[in-house]
Amino acid sequence: MMIVIAYDVSTEDAAGQKRLRKVAKQCVNYGQRVQNSVFECLVDAAQFRFLKAKLLEIIDPEKDSLRFYLLGNSYRSKIEHYGAKAGYQADGVLML
Repeated sequence: MMIVIAYDVSTEDAAGQKRLRKVAKQCVNYGQRVQNSVFECLVDAAQFRFLKAKLLEIIDPEKDSLRFYLLGNSYRSKIEHYGAKAGYQADGVLML
């Protein structure tokens, strides 16, 4: 299923900057960055539960915000892209 993760981590102190790096690192492990603090992740239910739990451990709920949008398996018809930076195929070939 496709999920979109959006986050806003307070970076007013060193601890916040560290949380921001940790959140981004976890998201990179599961998906593609499409905006500065927005990731599209193609995961199964178990991976989603694990990633969600991991991110909730990292953030400070008093200072940070974390949002999950579950687009499901029919996500292609739910995403429209306009402007710079061409979109990508989440289930396409990844070349390194």
